[in-house]
Parts: sequence; structure tokens; C-alpha cells
Amino acid sequence: MSTAARETPRGTAAGILSLAWPMFVSQLAGIGTHIADTLITGHHATVDLAAVAVGGGLFVSVVIALIGVLQAASPIIAHHVGAGRHEDITPAFQQAVWLALFLSVPGALLLAFPDPLLALSRLDPVVEAKARAYLAALAWAVPCALLFRAFQALMNGIGHPRPVMLIMLACLAVHVPLAWALTTGFFGAPLGALGCGLSTLTVNALSVLLGLGYLLVSRRMRTLRPFADWQAPRAWAQRDMLRLGGPMGVSNFVEITSFTLIALFVARLGPDVVGGHRVVANLNGLCFMLPLALGSGTLVRVGQAAGARDWALARSTALTGVALASGLAVVIGLSLWAVHDALLTLFSTDPAVLTVALGLIPYVVLFVLVDAAHTLASFALRGYKVTLAPMLVHTVCFWGVGLGLGAWLAFHGLEGVTAPMGAAGFWFATLLSTALAGILIGGLLMRVIRRTPHAQP
Repeated sequence: MSTAARETPRGTAAGILSLAWPMFVSQLAGIGTHIADTLITGHHATVDLAAVAVGGGLFVSVVIALIGVLQAASPIIAHHVGAGRHEDITPAFQQAVWLALFLSVPGALLLAFPDPLLALSRLDPVVEAKARAYLAALAWAVPCALLFRAFQALMNGIGHPRPVMLIMLACLAVHVPLAWALTTGFFGAPLGALGCGLSTLTVNALSVLLGLGYLLVSRRMRTLRPFADWQAPRAWAQRDMLRLGGPMGVSNFVEITSFTLIALFVARLGPDVVGGHRVVANLNGLCFMLPLALGSGTLVRVGQAAGARDWALARSTALTGVALASGLAVVIGLSLWAVHDALLTLFSTDPAVLTVALGLIPYVVLFVLVDAAHTLASFALRGYKVTLAPMLVHTVCFWGVGLGLGAWLAFHGLEGVTAPMGAAGFWFATLLSTALAGILIGGLLMRVIRRTPHAQP
């Protein structure tokens, strides 16, 4: 009998939530470092806020794309767990560590030499100088960020995400006071945006040390022996991870750059506009953490069920995850609308920045509502190891519709319909592109579900 036949919908939801809540806290802590940078620089100087908006967007774009490739280790490990192939878990983790090191090289170089990326915008010279200094510090953080994500993929894949949560909270607790002290000059001359970059580098190194310590001393890890019989890079294993993770990385890159490139393009409209966009982008990122956590939990549960070939449980888990995220998105969106005035004033006291942010809030609220189902469907497909078709959908929707239409609306408008919309044009187009992606990805998920039997073979 299928596990799903014995598990109620409430039990399926509880299984997702048991994994999702520590992932949610971890992700809140992760985005908390970026929000802290926005808060600290927003109250320090608008030029530093703009530098963090541009530089932070580039850092996140590069790292999230590379993390997407590494995320392949999570469903691979989850499938091993579901199939009972416990002897294959440690080799998969070791190959993920090697992949993290390989991916660190291009990631660090892109941030250390950002001219091709910065050429997309026409930054104020002062803002550009500060953004370059910020990126120089973040380039050194890339290897640490990716190595920690290999550890996170192992913990998530085996269904044990709480150590990641505790490490992320510890790093946030260090980052906030350290970034404030370096930025504002508590230890000497104020470093502005560079201070936030140096603090980010510090806490990323700390996360690797804490993750390594857990793997060495935890009783739970003794049966896995993650460092025993260490493997050299295996071509077939790297190829399998790249085949699965490559499209995931491209999907992540396309989705995140649909926001990063907005920051670069609207930088042409001045520091106030890019600052206002940064503020609402942070709020949107904060709201996104809940469906992202539910998606990550759903991916692991679907992956474990698929590894066990329990297709009924995989199906019920995928559909329950989509329903959970959609319902909670309504609550989040309404809550954001109710308190948005108070939230915006936490990020900046500059009246011009706040005016821009207030005009963008309605788009953010609607985006929260349409993005949840799309996110869960995408992650459920990753649990099934389906990644190529979603990548194509994301590329067409987010770059074609989101950025293409957004740029036209922002700088030209529609003749006879609307004048140039500025940053709002990008947000409107992003809303449309996400709705379209949700429809297409949701349809693909239903097709995958229909192609698998609904009972245990």
C-alpha cells in the first residue's frame, strides 16, 4: 500500500511544514543580512544605499545562480534517502563540495571585475566607486557562500534542516552589529557600503566554520561519515549534478536577474529611484521567504517519495505544497498592505526614496499573491528531477516579458495609453510575466503528475 494511502492531507501538510519552518527561519536570516545592509546604509547615506542596491543585487544574482546548480545535490540526496541507498549519500555530498569549489572561480571573478555588469547602468561616479568597493569584498565571500550551500544541500536532503537554521541565525546576530559598526565608523573612519561588504565576508566564513564543526562533532553525522574515504572529483557525478542543476541555476539566475537588472536600469533615473526600488525589493524578498521555504520542504518530500517510487505520496505532497503556499500568500499580501506605511519608514527617512517606494507597493502586494503557486510548482518539479522545461519557461517569461516589456513601459510607455512609467513599468511587467510563468509551470506539473501512476507499484 502506498504511504499516501495511509497519510491524511493534514499529515502531508504537517510533513512539509516540519521541514519548511526551519528552512523559513534560515531564509529569513539570510535575507536579514541584505535587509540589514539596506537599513544601515539607508540611514547612513543615500549614495551608500544605492551602491548596496546595485552591488548587492549583482552579488545575489551571481550567488543564487550558482547555488541553483548546487541545489541539484538536494533532490539527488533525497532520492537516495527515499530509495534506502544510504551508502550513496556521503559521496553525493563530497561531489557537491567539489562542485562548490569549481563554481567559486567564475563567481568570484565576475564580482572582482564587474565592468561588464556595471556597464548595463549609468551610475553616478560616487555610487559606482562605492559599489565597486562593496563588490570587491563580496568576491571573497563567494567560495564560503557556496561551500555552506553544499552543507545545506546535505542537511535538507536528509530531512535535517535545523542545524542550518541555527548557523544562519548566529551569522545574522554577528552581521548586524558588525555591519553597523564598520559602516558608520564605530571602529574608526566610516566605510559606508564597504563596511557591509566586509561584514558579509566575515559571516560567510563563519558559516563554513560552524558547518564544518557540526559535521565533525554531531552524533547524527557519525553514521554518514561525511569526510570518510574522501573522493576526488568524479566526472560522471559532476556531469549528473550539472545536468540536473544547470537548468536550476539558469532558472534562478533568470528569475533573480529580472530584479537585479531592474535595479541597474532604473539607476539611470537617479539614486532616489534605485533606492526606492531597493526598499520594496527587500520587502518582496522578505515575503518570498515563506513560499521559498515551503517549496524547499516540498522538494525534499517529493524527492524522497519519488526515490521510493511512491508516486501517490509524491503527487499529494506536490499538490498540498501548492495549496499551502497559495493560501498563506493571501494572508501575507493583505498583511503587507495593512502595514506598508510603517514598514517603509524603517528602511529610509529620505522623502524622495519613500515616495518612489509608496508608488511601487501595490505591485509588490499583487506579486506576492501570484508568485506563491508558481514557486511551489517549480520546486515540486525539481523534486521529480524535472528542470529543463521550467528553465525555458522562466527565460521566456522573466527576460522576454518581464524585462523586455518592462523596459519599454519604464522608458517609453504605451502611446496613447500611458506615459513612461519609470520603475513601476518594470514591476507591472514582472507581475504579468510571473502570472504567465505560474500558468505554464503549473500545467507542466500536472502533466508530470498524470504521467506517473497514482498508486505504489
